[in-house]
Amino acid sequence: MAQPTNTFSSYDAKGNREDLINAIYSVDQTKTPFTSAIGKISATATLHEWQTDALAAAGANAVIEGDEASTDASIATVRLGNYTQISDKVALVAGTQQAVDSAGRSSDMAYQMAKRMQELKRDIELAACANNAKAVGNDTTARESAGIESWIASNTSAGTGGSDPAGTGADARTDGTQRAYLEADLKAVLASAADEGGDPNMLLLGSFNKQAMSAFTGNGTRTYEGSTNTLDTAIDIYKSDFGILEVVFSPQSRSRSAIAIDTSMWKLAMLPGRSYMQRDLAISGDYMRKQVLCEWTLQCDNEKANGIVADLTTS
Repeated sequence: MAQPTNTFSSYDAKGNREDLINAIYSVDQTKTPFTSAIGKISATATLHEWQTDALAAAGANAVIEGDEASTDASIATVRLGNYTQISDKVALVAGTQQAVDSAGRSSDMAYQMAKRMQELKRDIELAACANNAKAVGNDTTARESAGIESWIASNTSAGTGGSDPAGTGADARTDGTQRAYLEADLKAVLASAADEGGDPNMLLLGSFNKQAMSAFTGNGTRTYEGSTNTLDTAIDIYKSDFGILEVVFSPQSRSRSAIAIDTSMWKLAMLPGRSYMQRDLAISGDYMRKQVLCEWTLQCDNEKANGIVADLTTS
C-alpha cells in the first residue's frame, strides 16, 4: 500500500500541538525509617551533650543481723556529646523559566524546592545511619555528626577482623570480612541487648538482607492464603525471646549491617530556627535562588539498648 498523492499528513503539518501530559513521575527512594521513628528535640549549641548512667552490678546482698551499715560506692555519670551538622540544598531558577507555562507544575521554583526538601531529608537519614565518627570542624572543614554505627559497641556480632567502636561517637566501626546473615547471630545480639537492659523494637536492613531474613525459619511456618491467592514469604515482624521487632527495609543505612534499635533511645536534635528552614538567597542576575537548610545532630541516649549484626554479604 502507498500513500495517495498530495496527502497532507502529520509529517507535513507545522501547527500540531504537542502531547505532554500535566504530570511528572519519579521512582527515587525517599524512605527515611530511622529518622522518622525517633524523637525530635532541640539542641542549644554546636556541641550537643547528654549523660548516661548505670547501676552497680547485682549481688547476693546478704548482711548479718545488727551489722554496721557500710557505704556503697557511687558511680559517676558518663557525659557524651555529638556535633551539629549543617546540611542544605539550593535551587536556582532563571526568571524566564519561572515565568513560562511549565507542564506538571505551576511554579518551577516551588517544584525544585519540594524536590530539595525530599533530598535533604534523605541526606540526613543517610548521615544518621552511617558508620561515621563525629568531627568538630573548623573554618575550612564542616562539622559532622556521628552516625548510628559509631555508637553501638556493646551488643555486636562482627566478621573476622571487624572491631567495635568505643561507643562514644568518636570513632567508626572497623569493618571485617563479610559473611552470610544468620538467625543465630541476630539471636545472640538480641540476647546480649536484653542482658544489658535494652529492648530493641526496630530492625533496619538493606534490600538484600531483608530478603535473606525472610528465609529465617525460627519456630514458625509459612502460610498460603488460598482465599486471596497470596503466598506470605516476608518477615515484617520478628518475635524474639526478648521482645518484638519491626523488620524495616532501610534504603539509606549500610546494606552490610542489620541494626537492632530501641527507637526510644535515639533523638534527632536540631538547633532552634534551623529545622528545614527555607530562605531566599542574594541574587545578582535574572534568576531566583532559594536554600533549604537544617542544622542537626544524632543523640544516642544509651548505646547498650541497641545491637548490630555487622559485616554481612550484600549480594
